Amino acid sequence: MDAAFTEEQHEIRRTLRELLLKHCGPDQVKAAVRTLPGYDAQVWRRLAAELGLPGLALPAAYGGVGCGPTELALACEETGRAVLPSPLVATAALAAPLILALGSERQRSDLLPGLATGELTGTLAVPSGQLATALGLTGPNDGDWAGGGRAGGVQARMRDGAWRLYGEAGQVLNGHSAEVLVVAAHTGGFARSRTLLFLVRAAAPGPAAPGPAAARPDGRAADAGGAGAPGATGLLRIRQTALDETRPLARLELRDVPAELLGDVEGEGYPYGEGHPYGESYPYGEGRGGGTAVEAALAATGVTAAAVLAAEAVGAAEAALSRTVAYVREREQFGRPIGSFQAVQHRLADLYVTVQAARSAAYYAAWAAGGGRSQAAAGPSGAAEPGVGALALAQALEALRAVAAEAVQLHGGIGFTWEHEAHLYFKRAAGDELLLGPVHRLRARAAEESGLFTGAVGEAGGGSGGSGDRGAGGSGEQAGSGRGAGGNGGTPVRRGAGDAPAGARAPEAVEA
Repeated sequence: MDAAFTEEQHEIRRTLRELLLKHCGPDQVKAAVRTLPGYDAQVWRRLAAELGLPGLALPAAYGGVGCGPTELALACEETGRAVLPSPLVATAALAAPLILALGSERQRSDLLPGLATGELTGTLAVPSGQLATALGLTGPNDGDWAGGGRAGGVQARMRDGAWRLYGEAGQVLNGHSAEVLVVAAHTGGFARSRTLLFLVRAAAPGPAAPGPAAARPDGRAADAGGAGAPGATGLLRIRQTALDETRPLARLELRDVPAELLGDVEGEGYPYGEGHPYGESYPYGEGRGGGTAVEAALAATGVTAAAVLAAEAVGAAEAALSRTVAYVREREQFGRPIGSFQAVQHRLADLYVTVQAARSAAYYAAWAAGGGRSQAAAGPSGAAEPGVGALALAQALEALRAVAAEAVQLHGGIGFTWEHEAHLYFKRAAGDELLLGPVHRLRARAAEESGLFTGAVGEAGGGSGGSGDRGAGGSGEQAGSGRGAGGNGGTPVRRGAGDAPAGARAPEAVEA
């Protein structure tokens, strides 16, 4: 891995930082979050048109810049430093990658150029606040998180040759203002249960939606399907109250909403096979690991989204730390700046080390998400290293939480006032962990994917020999009364390159 950035990557950071310093101070951020879309539309247009931020990771054939997740992560590190409220993460890290991975050529040509230039914004709508699970970050995404065929979630059904969605999705990032919704819905009934992705074109709230669909003073917006809301019949979007106002969330209520299946299904009559709307074939083919391509695309998107969110958290943590260091140099106590006290210096030094470690993890995750790892390390499917995104995000969220908490403490009495800028970072730390966390579940999922605490890390502890003992990681007892390595009461071990191969018996334990 080459840890040095190119001149183009440095230029992206410099240009973006200069622009944000001029237009995204703490007062401007607080004013922007209270607008109807939840962000400064003028600043967003400049970021999209002049710098091409939404299209950084999109191919040039679809109007993008043609870079990758690394450049997107570097840009998000700068937006995190300014705690910028924008639809960048929802559009560039959630909606666009899924359309690029699963969409038909017509769908890509229709939607991706608009998303790349900022003319359209998009997001991923997942029921019941299960975004982290759907992206495979806190659990396997092959379950019933989209509704499970029962009440709740979002259901999809075929009627008169067209798909209709009904149900509810909460905590949708920028869901109240996005024009393109990628909705995860359950279909197939209980017998042929599966989760698919659908496209819903929704009109932006505000003056463009006339009549009863017009924007409301309390920030709520409803798309009622009038002349200004094509394709949004039956869609109700309500902005929710969120702890972090820079991450606007919305609740979507779908009442027989027309939708389009994300994927190339033209000419097939029914996307699940001829003659029956819920046939047994998958419209997207098979994905890695025996799962559907929907699950594989969501998991790959999860790695990129985790790396991008981790970079944003690192940028926010570094900005909060810099502001805190500047403050302790000026604030005096007992006739001297409090920054001269060794106890304060030690706390700040620990935070600096924490932030730098989180930055390295975020950069590595973005590099791995962009295919930087070798095919031998990535495995036969070419997928990113198991758990790399979840681990980077967990470390970045912990770093931001620690820095934000210390910033409030070290600012003294003024730091505890809700209006102080330190709370922008404190709320961002809490909001990000609610969005794609919590941290302990991110780490548990990464360990599960890597096989860290399972028998897959080493079977040299016994195998299934005649004595009935279990291998390493199992719960059966080994010779004597000890349990297998990695099991209850044991210590997890890794098999090194010189250890016995899988299936061989380990040397007898020496009694202490």
